[in-house]
Order: sequence, then C-alpha cells, then structure tokens
Amino acid sequence: MPAVVLDLDGVLWLGNEPLPGAAEAVAGFRSAGLEVGFMTNNSSLPVAEYVAKLARFGVEADPSEVLTSALATADLLAADLAPGSKVLACSGPGVVEALEARGFEVVDSGPAEAVVVGWHRTFDFDRLDRASSAIRAGARFVATNLDATYPAPGGLLPGNGSLVAAVATAAGRRPEVAGKPEAPTVALVKARFGERGVIAGDRPSTDGALAVALGWPFALVVSEATGDGDEPAEHNAAFVGPSLAALADEVIQALR
Repeated sequence: MPAVVLDLDGVLWLGNEPLPGAAEAVAGFRSAGLEVGFMTNNSSLPVAEYVAKLARFGVEADPSEVLTSALATADLLAADLAPGSKVLACSGPGVVEALEARGFEVVDSGPAEAVVVGWHRTFDFDRLDRASSAIRAGARFVATNLDATYPAPGGLLPGNGSLVAAVATAAGRRPEVAGKPEAPTVALVKARFGERGVIAGDRPSTDGALAVALGWPFALVVSEATGDGDEPAEHNAAFVGPSLAALADEVIQALR
C-alpha cells in the first residue's frame, strides 16, 4: 500500500497551533486507502507525546506511524555500539526514550562512548561544556539533525543545527547526522512504509532531499521555513501549495 509521509512542524501545525485543513487532509488520505506516516526532525518529544498532540489536533495516529530523528539516531548508534554503552544525551526526552529503548545507558556527563545533540529548550553553557568535553575526550558525536530553524507562530525558532554548531565549534569536530535527509532516516522510512509513497514537507533541503533519496515524489507545503537555507525557486517538488489541504487531492490521484 503506498504511503504519504508527512512532516509535522509547518505541515500539520505551527508550534501549538494546528494548521487549517490538515486534519481533514490526513483523513482524506486514509479514506483513499493510503498509509499515513509522520516523520519529524524534531527529536524533543517521546513518541507518545507526538501521538497525543496529533490527537488534540484531530489526527488519530498509531505510535508505529510516528518516526523521529531520535529513532533514526538510536538506529545509527545501535548498528555498531553495544547495548549498555554510555551515551551522553544533550537533548530532550525524545532522544532519551529512543536510546534507552535500544539498551543504551543515558548519562548527563562524560565519560561516554557517544554524544547525541538533539533539539531542546534547556541548552545552556553547562550542557555545551559537558557535551563538547566528552567529544574532545573521544566520544562519538551524533546530531539528530541539522535544521537551523523550526517554524513557529511568531516566526522561526533556533533549530537543532544551531545547537550542534555550538557543540561542534567547542569540540573541534563535525558530527554524524541521523535525521532527514540522511541514510538512517531513509532506512527508517523504508522499513516502516516500503518502497512507494510521497513525502510532504516544507523544506526542500531536508524533506525534498529525503524524497529524492527514497525515489518518491515531493509535495512542498510552503511555510515560514521553506526559504530558510533553501533557494525557494529551486526545488524538486512534484506538488506545491500553501497548505497540506491544498495538495491532498493531487497527492491522492498520483498514488492511485
């Protein structure tokens, strides 16, 4: 069954405000017999909290349909880091949940075998110091994603890429990256949703690049973040519109 895999920030909601018509568009995809997935680079929340937020905005979702850069990060580390390894999480609880589910020991300071930087609102000098110190001491350095900003009702917020840049500067190292559009996320999407679908998102540089990596069409929802780090006139989108609702019928027809 083909799938529509949707970004969250800028596609279904802005901050804590649902976007008009988004819930109805998701219902339309399901009614048309399509699988629906949700793939976010925002690693801050546990999966259950994303499911609850979707439900508040009128979108029913099973936890198995929600994929995050935190899950991709845990997959990346689990490929060659033994269960029980210490991982310093400079992140929110979504990363902690994903790491613990893979059997890692999550710590707040070094020594550690890996450091994961994910988006969170409590990033400060102390966290910067602990993360960069562990990396300089030899820990593997992984970023959940490199989005410079996230869209919000009042404009753009600093994204995880901004936090990662600070840690990378202090540590003198560049990170591995797990989220969209990198290989761990490509593998995560394929494992859950198979070989045929559409990616819908608001960033050509991440969502669009993920679609290319999957070999899927890209539906571009234009948001505050669309031009941030992208050339808005240069994108690979098969569908472009001001909202998910505006694109829903075209996407359904294409997948049928």
